[in-house]
Amino acid sequence: MTADHWFEPVAEHLGAAYLRYSFTKGTVQEVDALVEHLDLRPGMRVLDVGCGPGRHAHELTRRGLVVHGIDISARFVELARAGAPAGATFERADARRWRGDGSFDAAISLCQGAFGLLRADGEDETVLAAMTAAVRPGHGRVAVSAFSAYFSVRYQTEADFDADAGIAHEHTEVRSETGAVLPVELWTGCYTPRELRLLAERVGLRVDALWSVEPGAYRPAPPTIESPEFLLLATRI
Repeated sequence: MTADHWFEPVAEHLGAAYLRYSFTKGTVQEVDALVEHLDLRPGMRVLDVGCGPGRHAHELTRRGLVVHGIDISARFVELARAGAPAGATFERADARRWRGDGSFDAAISLCQGAFGLLRADGEDETVLAAMTAAVRPGHGRVAVSAFSAYFSVRYQTEADFDADAGIAHEHTEVRSETGAVLPVELWTGCYTPRELRLLAERVGLRVDALWSVEPGAYRPAPPTIESPEFLLLATRI
C-alpha cells in the first residue's frame, strides 16, 4: 500500500513520541468506560480503527479481549506490534477501503483516529459504514470519538475553521523521538451531536448514547459546548 494520506508523514516523524502527548495518558480510564458501556467481556473480538501505536488495543487485550487494530501508518503499526499482548494483532490498512465480515463484537475509533482525520466529502461516512459492517448484525457495538465543532470554533483560535466543511486546519510543529522538529499541517473533522446521530442512522446504527468527553474522562454526560470531544455509542441494527 502506497502512502496516500496526509497523516502518514506526520506519524512517521512522531514515532513513539506520539505517546508523550498528554491526551494519550488516559488510556486505562477510557478502556474502563468502553468495557462497561459496550458490555465487553473476555473472549469478545474488537476492531480498533485508526489504532495508532496500539494503546487502546493493548489495554483491551489485557482485559481478555481479542483485538485487531488497523492503521494507515506503517510506523504506528510497527510500534503497536512491538510488545503487544497475546491476542492483539495489527495490520497496515486504509480504513476507507477496509472491509469486515460482520464477525466482530465491537468496533472503535478513538482520539481522532481514522474517523477524525478525513478531509474529503463522505469519507467519514465511508469509515463509519465499514465499522458498522465489521460488527455482528443486531448486536455489534460501535464507539467513535469525534472533535466538537462547538469547541473548535470557541477555543481553537489559532486554527482556521472551514464552516462549510466542518474541518479545523492548523499549522503546528511535532517532535520526533530524538526531539527533531517538523512543521506540519493538521486537519481535524469537527462535528455537532446532530451530525453524528444523522451519520450513525445513515449507516445502519442505532444510537445508544452520545456524551461530552475529554481524553481520560469518558463518562455519561450530556453534550455541551465546553467539551473538546463527543463520544458516540451505537449498536448495529
